[in-house]
Amino acid sequence: MGNGIDSHCHVFDTAGFPYSPDAVYQPPPHEAGTASELAAVLDAHDLSHALLVNPTSGYRYDNRCMIAAIRGSNGRFKGIARVPPDADEHTLNDLDNAGVIGIRLDLLADGVDVLQHPAMPRLLAQVRERRWQLHVQCERDQLHDAVGTLRAANIPLVIDHCGRPEPANGVTQPGFKALLELGRDGHFVKLSGPFRFSRQPVPYADAEPFVAALIDAFTVKRCVWGSDWPFLRLGQRMDYGPVLAQLARWLPGERDRRRVLWDTPARLFGFA
Repeated sequence: MGNGIDSHCHVFDTAGFPYSPDAVYQPPPHEAGTASELAAVLDAHDLSHALLVNPTSGYRYDNRCMIAAIRGSNGRFKGIARVPPDADEHTLNDLDNAGVIGIRLDLLADGVDVLQHPAMPRLLAQVRERRWQLHVQCERDQLHDAVGTLRAANIPLVIDHCGRPEPANGVTQPGFKALLELGRDGHFVKLSGPFRFSRQPVPYADAEPFVAALIDAFTVKRCVWGSDWPFLRLGQRMDYGPVLAQLARWLPGERDRRRVLWDTPARLFGFA
């Protein structure tokens, strides 16, 4: 049994894997982090495993850096890939063999309309056939607009960063209500990235009503935690320790934190 799982982080290695020329944002050196640097961070915080999410920033649909990290991790890492809607079966097979367990839809980058791409039904069918997961980055009311298609795919959904609600609009805003319904239907959410949607400094008090509502709807059996390391595109310095410590503010009980840090993600992602 491991000590804990970081369920949302990214790796970069421009020496071995240059950024994609079509990436909208290319992280500067001070923002990026390699697989070995991530491993050192995990060791320092007594976490045994991590789920790598191929970043839209820098690499977009190029998963090679993430795959190299997985292959070199001796089972410590697994991955969530980014692929275009028309990804072919050969590409998906290669990802499957490399330790990928799902794909990510980035609705912030691609827009909700990506779900209407002619190739999307086939892609979602292939995800379902592989018993993969669908991780979704969305914000504000995007999930309200997308949830019908996502539900119809009949794939386990994992929503990133608490759904990135607008704090001023409260827990009844349409996108967040759609997220809570997914929790009641047995899907999953990442208690991650409060700094991605909070309008306040640490400890992100305006995020707490949303986190509490998510824990109530999903229960700790369907919540996981992720750091979002190495913290791209933030206006302030971010350190791993305080990000991890935020979980204790949301879940004071040690047993509940254990479920979110190990029991649930180990079962969901297949770590042992």
